[in-house]
Amino acid sequence: MTSKEEAELLFKQEPLSGGPRSIPEYEQRARAERTKIAKLRVLRLAREAASATEKRTPQKSSRTLPGGTRCKE
Repeated sequence: MTSKEEAELLFKQEPLSGGPRSIPEYEQRARAERTKIAKLRVLRLAREAASATEKRTPQKSSRTLPGGTRCKE
């Protein structure tokens, strides 16, 4: 067998298992993780917005002067 024939045989060999086939699985896992993170982010932002509106209660103005002293009414 010549070196050219050996090179052709090596070139035509099947790729090793786990090579190109593992890339789509990795991409699928990464996509699922990004989707999960996005859902969690939406839930967190909604929870923060809800808690912010609950904390906002109308407060009585304290009528203070810029120096921190109170106004006499």
